[in-house]
Amino acid sequence: PNKDVGDKLVKGICGQVDGSVVPGMLGMEAGQSAFGDIYAWFKKLIMWPATEILGKSNTIDDEIRNQLIEEISDKVIAELSEKASKIPAGSTSILAIDWMNGRRTPNANQALKGAITGLNLGSDAPAVFRALVESTAFGAKMINDCFISQGVRIDAVIALGGVAKKSPFVMQTLSDILGMNIKVARSEQACALGAAMYAAVVSEIYPDIKAAQKHMGNGFECEYKPVKENTAIYDAIYKKYAKTGTFIENELTD
Repeated sequence: PNKDVGDKLVKGICGQVDGSVVPGMLGMEAGQSAFGDIYAWFKKLIMWPATEILGKSNTIDDEIRNQLIEEISDKVIAELSEKASKIPAGSTSILAIDWMNGRRTPNANQALKGAITGLNLGSDAPAVFRALVESTAFGAKMINDCFISQGVRIDAVIALGGVAKKSPFVMQTLSDILGMNIKVARSEQACALGAAMYAAVVSEIYPDIKAAQKHMGNGFECEYKPVKENTAIYDAIYKKYAKTGTFIENELTD
């Protein structure tokens, strides 16, 4: 058993195996059923008029039509992020629940559904997008709280992959909601790099994984720090997120 956790089994997560990631350390598996996929879903929703109406147009050349659709599609998330980033935290009534693909952690339940509440006739696409981004961050916070409530410390958060590198807005929102600094790994393929480290150890290029990490690691490219004022606002909204989620779960399981 890991010396910090002992024989304790953490409830609500997907897996817990001693030495499964790094020898001498305990690997705990947890995650969300959807994060960036929720943004992709909203993008597809927003793109429907362009793909359907332009797709049926007989007055536009096929090549030009495809170029227009591709150009719009490439800019949707960036434009939404720019406008959403200018909306002050807590300034709208919109609240989303990120269970569009069920819930993986804590307490897996793939039968659950997502929700967007608090809409009115003044709600626009950037405001809805911001709520969706906040919902994915709330989902991540719920995983953190699952660990912390059971005595597992979380000393640092490291982000990797597409969203972490491409969206400062998402990462800053996540940092604000978690109330923690987030370091973004510099490697474009962090998982593949990790696999290469193990291959280097097996090939006896390095004596152990710590040595491989020291020589092969690329470090971090940036760090996001929470804005305290936003964290305080989000703490109150997070309670509404948890309460709304409980209501949805009860309704779907009764």
